Amino acid sequence: MALFDDVLLTVDYDRTLTGPDSSIPQRNLEAIGYFTENGGAFTVNTGRSTTTMRDLFSIIPANAPFLLYNGSAFYENGTLSNLQIIDLPLWDTLRAVREAFPEMNLEIQACDGHYLLDPRDSFVALYNKMKWRWEKAVEDQDYGPFLKFAAYGPVRKAVLGDMFTADAEDVARFDAMEQFIRDRWDDKVEIFRAAPRIMDVHAKGVSKGHAARALQAQLGKKILVCVGDAENDISMLDEADYAFCPADGVVAHRYENVCNCGDGAVADVIYKKIPTILGIQP
Repeated sequence: MALFDDVLLTVDYDRTLTGPDSSIPQRNLEAIGYFTENGGAFTVNTGRSTTTMRDLFSIIPANAPFLLYNGSAFYENGTLSNLQIIDLPLWDTLRAVREAFPEMNLEIQACDGHYLLDPRDSFVALYNKMKWRWEKAVEDQDYGPFLKFAAYGPVRKAVLGDMFTADAEDVARFDAMEQFIRDRWDDKVEIFRAAPRIMDVHAKGVSKGHAARALQAQLGKKILVCVGDAENDISMLDEADYAFCPADGVVAHRYENVCNCGDGAVADVIYKKIPTILGIQP
């Protein structure tokens, strides 16, 4: 029996596997290699889509299906499965949100790409900076299974980190949008705050936690260990047998901490925390 045979480790991507600059610390990559070579199952459990992860699948040394769209789909070998579809008419829903909150940047995150509603130059600049592919949404077009739509606040700087800063007015506006959506479709959707100025909307019952447990059952692993930093990670962290958060994470006050994300938080979990869980010498 290999050292980590009993363990499934699922980690968030942005500011958990990566540092604040969106790069993956080499220490994390080396640790993941050590973990999987010794029997552990590793994957990323993220709100990101196939589009925003496409250039990363080959970089991340996962040996289990990726969990995407906040748990709305599994991804393996170029194929999406376990799709959780929002039971609402896509265009009626988006038009209602756009009319109520015209300043927000709305997007459809479909299985085959991202479609931006009324793309502003500042939002396109962010997409271009992140090297994400997009198309302008065509009203009433069928974009396949309705997995997710997202709202981004006004873009002040063309860096993803800008979405992690919010003033009182930003918070109030996002709170109002969340309440608007819940008042109309609370029985149909789940809402996650991927960052202070990003809101993700998914099918009722979707969560990173449910997806992680489903994958654990599929793989037959005894222990679920999870690492995350933000509010949309809470379901995953609460569901885990053992949960950890980078010391600089948004929800760091709620969970046991490891080092800052940029210093290799995932490596800390692999090298220090999991051996302790298993009762073996780190």
